[in-house]
Amino acid sequence: MVAPPSVTLKKNYRCSRFLQKFYSGGAYAVSSDGSFIACGCDDEIKIVETSSSHVRQILEGDGEEVTALTLSPGDRFLFSASHSRLIRVWDLSSLKCIRSWKGHDGPVTNLSCHSSGGLLATVGADATVRVWDVDGGFCTHLFRGHTGVVTCIAFHPDPKRLLLFSGSDDESVLVWNLESKKRIAVLKESDTSRVSSLAISEDGRSLLITERGGVVTVWDLQKYSRQQTITIKEEDNSFETVTTVCVIPDGSLISTCLSQCKAPVKEKKAANKPIYFLTVGEDGVIRIWSFFFKRSASCIYKQKSSDATPGSVKSGVGFVSALILPLNQGLLCVTADEQFLFYRPEKSSDGAFQLSLYRRLIGYNEQILDMVFLGDEEQYLGVATNSEQLQVYDLESISCSYVLSGHAAVVLCLDSCKSNSGRTLIVTGSRDHHVRLWDTERRCCVGIGKGHMGDVGAVVFSNRWKNFFVSGSSDRTIKVWSFDGVSEDVDQDVTLKSKAVVAAHDKDINCLAISPIDNLVCSGSEDRTACIWRLPELISVMVLKGHKRGIFSVAFSPVDQCVMTSSGDRTIKIWAISDGSCLKTFEGHTAGVSRALFLTRGTQFVSCGFDGLVKLWTIKSNECIATYDQHDERIWALAIGRKSEMFATGGEDAVINLWYDSTAADKEENFRREEEAILRGQELENAISDADYAKAIQLAFELRRPHKLFELFSQLCRRDAADPLEKSLHNLGKDELRVLLEYVREWNTKPKLCHVANFVLSRVFKMFPPTEVIEMKGISELLEGLIPYAQRHFSRIDRLVRSSYLLDYILNEMSVIEPENGALQSIETSVLSSEIVALENHIPSNLPKLADDNYEAVNEESKPISPDVEEKVSSKKRKTNKLKKASSAKKAKSAPTGGSISLEA
Repeated sequence: MVAPPSVTLKKNYRCSRFLQKFYSGGAYAVSSDGSFIACGCDDEIKIVETSSSHVRQILEGDGEEVTALTLSPGDRFLFSASHSRLIRVWDLSSLKCIRSWKGHDGPVTNLSCHSSGGLLATVGADATVRVWDVDGGFCTHLFRGHTGVVTCIAFHPDPKRLLLFSGSDDESVLVWNLESKKRIAVLKESDTSRVSSLAISEDGRSLLITERGGVVTVWDLQKYSRQQTITIKEEDNSFETVTTVCVIPDGSLISTCLSQCKAPVKEKKAANKPIYFLTVGEDGVIRIWSFFFKRSASCIYKQKSSDATPGSVKSGVGFVSALILPLNQGLLCVTADEQFLFYRPEKSSDGAFQLSLYRRLIGYNEQILDMVFLGDEEQYLGVATNSEQLQVYDLESISCSYVLSGHAAVVLCLDSCKSNSGRTLIVTGSRDHHVRLWDTERRCCVGIGKGHMGDVGAVVFSNRWKNFFVSGSSDRTIKVWSFDGVSEDVDQDVTLKSKAVVAAHDKDINCLAISPIDNLVCSGSEDRTACIWRLPELISVMVLKGHKRGIFSVAFSPVDQCVMTSSGDRTIKIWAISDGSCLKTFEGHTAGVSRALFLTRGTQFVSCGFDGLVKLWTIKSNECIATYDQHDERIWALAIGRKSEMFATGGEDAVINLWYDSTAADKEENFRREEEAILRGQELENAISDADYAKAIQLAFELRRPHKLFELFSQLCRRDAADPLEKSLHNLGKDELRVLLEYVREWNTKPKLCHVANFVLSRVFKMFPPTEVIEMKGISELLEGLIPYAQRHFSRIDRLVRSSYLLDYILNEMSVIEPENGALQSIETSVLSSEIVALENHIPSNLPKLADDNYEAVNEESKPISPDVEEKVSSKKRKTNKLKKASSAKKAKSAPTGGSISLEA
């Protein structure tokens, strides 16, 4: 398998984060211009652009889940609360928390900022309502009156009317006056249920309250009396919960479209303008209502079908909240499965009002199971997640373009092809034991295949004829399906028929692959074998045995008669189709290998596994040339573009990464860097020849040449030229200064280089104050490496200096050198003075007293001695001298005559 001359091997890929988790449900806040959404993602806050799902910024939390979010007018500040009861104020310009406090005895459930931006209202599980001064961070109002968890809060839209409304699980809504600091009204009826949402009309005259029992009540805020009760529950609707009510502002795009599409009513001429509001609930349907003051309300629009995930609608958790977007951007609805749906009003073909979905942002996908590139230019990506829907993403806008719904259970696998008629088709397999054929242009299902008795875990299209596909299931069978009879004009899906079926393995089938010329299909199973079958009859050709665990992927080489398999035993094998022998085995993953696909005309392949790693291999050299770690969990899905050979990976961390070939770009970048390095190197040599040390040191720093830098410092050290060094050090930033200290630390470890290192170090500490040095990043580690070696060098030099005095003394006594008296005397004087100073520093405090006591004792011992005692002592001395002379004479006689040496000499 030798690479053709025209093939350029890939050496590197560049990762681009395409999709990641940014919303875990619960709290979110939309900016005043609708450009971004602040989303609670577990214990973090992520700022997401509404035009795409790109995460702009991430605000680190306190380790507890975020429970409430709101923005100040003008989007200058973001207020957040979590289960830790901590309320934080974030400055979005600097992305820093400027203030925080704990204000409730339980978790904070909701936040609301006054239109002036100076007051923040909070409610919590402790059944209290509190108002805070934003600038001072102190509590201005504390209201008690609820007996249950307070869930919703709202200020009156008129800034002059300082009224606050709070709703609770105790089925009541209380009205608070901030000026008198008292409760002025209780809005509660005997037949009410838990309050889920509050909304105030633009004129401030009406308050709309949604109850979880499927009822909306309208209250008069002048008399604090109930005007009307609207029941949302219908005969054909078993879901009773209404989660949110929103007042549609007058003059907005929705209200304008409503007035244009709906014929005027005669009652409107005599009455005031109607109040338009919408409701969403667990049935996943949007309803728009028209309400006239002191008159009945009527539903003027209802969605025909829900755009929420079918599974969430069936379980009764469709929409959890809704919001009218500013600047005529339409409506935003949030689903229970963490999706943001954007609607805009339109006129239908018959002139009726309708809401069309124009954008879908998916905050959390749980895990990515399979992927495939779609479109002629591969501008779309089909993704199978833990959902019954197939999601199709636009790679340019980084948003979900559309979804394909039809399966009754989770979609496990998919594949795509362009049919002979030019249509882009998708085939999917699901846990509902069915396979479905989809038309991407019409965005509908055109065929359904039934017959498997287990989960369909693998599907693959024909490569050449493109008129059939093969499916494999956990029922251990393989089926060949033909879609020749599928018509483009049929609106309903047709039942597909299988042309062949075979019981292929002893355990579940995990993967399938069809050869480039459609004559063979290979299957991989949990029974540790891969089988090759002849199409279309599914006749057994070869059984490949050698793996020690289940096989997760198979792939035919596009140029050679071989097949590649990856297994849970952490290996990848290439097999010969002719005799079934194993040609090569690749090892390198630390866990099972989930996917492996060919690249570069079969000369390379890319693999991913349960260790979260992506590896690029070259087949000829058996070498892994690159390893990438961009996933935190197992990688399940791998898709490769057939034209651009870009690939995508996804797994349990709900992250999709796009990988682009950067071999040519890296080569150009390296060439540009080398060219620039040569030019800068020549500039450095010119600066050295011109003795411009300041410029030379700066260039050596930029080029990261520590050896050349040491040579420059060494020349300055020999010349004792401090000015060029100080000039060059003045131009260094903190990062460059840290790099310099790292170089000095390395030089200081070697005795031959330590004098230059200490020369530079002394200049650094003289120029920069300790306060600036301490603020440097990693300075503690640098000092820990500098101090021990500096002490060792000082001790060595000190010992050398002390030893030099003994050498001088010996040479002087041997009359080898004639020292200068003045110099020697000055050296001795300096040494004596240094020793005296050292002794004085170590003299204990009681030493003078001890010296006086010893002096008195010596004086007592030195008194005059009697003549008799002196005579005895002198006689003993004479005897001792005689004995010494006699012994010396004996030694002289015993010595050889030829080698006699005078003892006196």
